[in-house]
Parts: sequence; structure tokens; C-alpha cells
Amino acid sequence: MSVLQIHAGPSALKQLRERRLTPADVRIIPGAAGGPKGLILGPLDRYLFGQWLAGSSHTIHLVGASIGAWRMATACLADPVAGFNELSRSYIHQQYEHAPGKLPKAAHVSEVFGTELDRQLGPSIGQILAHPRYRLHIFTSRGRHLLGRQGRLRTPLGYLGAYATNALSRKAMGGWLERVVFSDPRDSLPLKLHDFRTQHVLLNAANFRPSLLASCSIPFWLDAVHDIPGAPRGADWDGGITDYHLHLDYASLNSGVRHSSDLVGKDGDAPGHQGLVLYPHFQPSVVPGWLDKALRHRHRASARLDNVVLLSPHPEWIATLPNAKLPDRSDLQRYGDDLAGRTRGWQIAVDESERLAETFAAWVEGRIDLPVHPLA
Repeated sequence: MSVLQIHAGPSALKQLRERRLTPADVRIIPGAAGGPKGLILGPLDRYLFGQWLAGSSHTIHLVGASIGAWRMATACLADPVAGFNELSRSYIHQQYEHAPGKLPKAAHVSEVFGTELDRQLGPSIGQILAHPRYRLHIFTSRGRHLLGRQGRLRTPLGYLGAYATNALSRKAMGGWLERVVFSDPRDSLPLKLHDFRTQHVLLNAANFRPSLLASCSIPFWLDAVHDIPGAPRGADWDGGITDYHLHLDYASLNSGVRHSSDLVGKDGDAPGHQGLVLYPHFQPSVVPGWLDKALRHRHRASARLDNVVLLSPHPEWIATLPNAKLPDRSDLQRYGDDLAGRTRGWQIAVDESERLAETFAAWVEGRIDLPVHPLA
């Protein structure tokens, strides 16, 4: 049975056909939004950040939205393996008070979720922001006009407007929502972000917690986070709304001016090889925004993914998991009050996903050959 599949953009594919992927090739690692789906990437994260990349010395940019931002922040801990284990344990066992047959109130979910972020990452904010090699970039979605503040009527009306506008043009959705990137002040994200209305904010100790909470704040499930320090005033929601799978212009990494720490050729990298984006993902397509999920024509690969190497679970392996699918938010309703059933199903999926990490390790170490397919 196939477990892991690998897809690559044209220049990344050419490079991988010439030689094996090495840590020195990697310049960016994205972490997609996707809620519980991200759980199955935990073992891969532990291998990547706990072993494979641990001996490298060059700068790597970690880009995340929603659970992907939580994962990338965890990667910056002094002990990322313990951090990823705790993230997985906490996410699997999450529980919220609610009336029978009702969803939990958004304010309550935000309170519990924020407390958990404080417990896991709060004591280590300084450590995360001062990591010697990693540069963290947290994405949120800031509301404009009706969505500028959260409200009982204005929020659903605003998102209805965003949905209708996005169906016509993704860029036009910028009238309702804009991308906000909270970036490590030592190095800006070395990508062109002209595809969508974008604000840039320096990430610091004062806005780390609110920006990360906002990046995970799914509309109507959690409350928006308002007036984040250092950022434009207003309501910030889940970064996945504007950038569900972070379909960014990664190809621009290899063009124009970059910081010296980002230049390819360090750590024994062969001259002429381009910096690559290593993308552990839960599916082989990179969807631009959350509102694009139903718009299949926007799921296709683009020239912006030219230097991306994407790892994702094979459908054959997914079919062996509980309910023959990845964990997802629908499980919260599928299992209802059967907390034990849901946690058991999610834990089985996480345990089985150790095979993803084992397969990737065997591939990069040259112990097995895996086909690398073009991104489609």
C-alpha cells in the first residue's frame, strides 16, 4: 500500500531528478489551515524539526495560518518534539461545554483555546521569537467595512458579501477581507505578496498571542480578535479565510533581492540550485482561500508553485483510517457527545501517520525510491 505521495513544481521536479532533497535546499516551510486534518502531520513535523533540519545552519522561513501557524510556532521551541506531542494530545482531547444538541458558544471556545495556547506556548514566546535559524510568519484575515468589527448582524452579512465577491474574483474579496502577515522583525518574508490586499506587521511579544489566536479563530466558531497591538485596528479572524493553503508566490523566492541569510549555496548546496519550499500537506492541491473550497478551477497548480515540493498522504492510506478519511471538523458533529469515540478515532489516525514520517525519512536518506509527480 502506498502511504506518502510527493508532488513538485517544474523547477523543483527538475532539481529532485538531479539529486536527493537535502535540508540545505529548504528555504520555506508552509503550514496550511485545515483544523483537525493537520493532526496527521504531527509525526512528519517531529521528524523534520526534531531530526532532519536540526543540524542545518541557514535561515528557514516558517509560514502558517490557523493550525498551521500553531504548528510553525511549535517548531520554534527549544524542544519541538515535545511541543508537537503536546499539540497533538491537546488538540485530540479538546472539549467545550455546550447545551444538549447545540454547538458551544464562540466566546467559550475562544477562552478555552486561548488558555491552551497560553499554557503551551506562553512561557516560550521569547524563545520562539529569538530562534537562531527559523523566522516565523503568522497569517490572519482582517475584516474591512462591515467586517471591521464583529457583530451579530454585520458579521454574517459581511461574510455573505465576501463569499459573493470572491465567487467573481479572489482579488475583489479584498474589499471585505485583507491578509495580515505578522513577521519576524529580523527578516521579512522573502516573497512577493501582490496577489491579494496585504498588510505587514512586525511580530513581537505583545502581539504574538493575539495574532496566533486570531489566526486560529474560525468565524462563528470562535470570536474575532480585535485591535491587535501594532496592527491596523479592527477584527482579525482565521488566516485560512484569505490563505487557506497559502498558495503564495513561492517562485518569487528565487528572483530579486534576498537577505544574505536566505541565499542558496550555503551548507554545501550545489551552485545554481534554487531554494525550495518543502510543504507537508494533507492533500495534493493547494487551495488559495477558504471560500475557494467549492471553486475547483482555483485548486489547480500555478506558476507560483514552481519551486514547491509537496508531501501528502496517499488516498490508499487515508482509506485505512477511521471513517476512511482524515480527521476533520465534521467529526465534532459526527461523534456529538461521544468524546471517547472521537478521541479514539483521531488518536488512531495520528498513530498511523507515523508511517508518513517513516516513509519520508527513508526517501530523503536514500533507502527507498518514491516517484515524484508534477503538481496538477
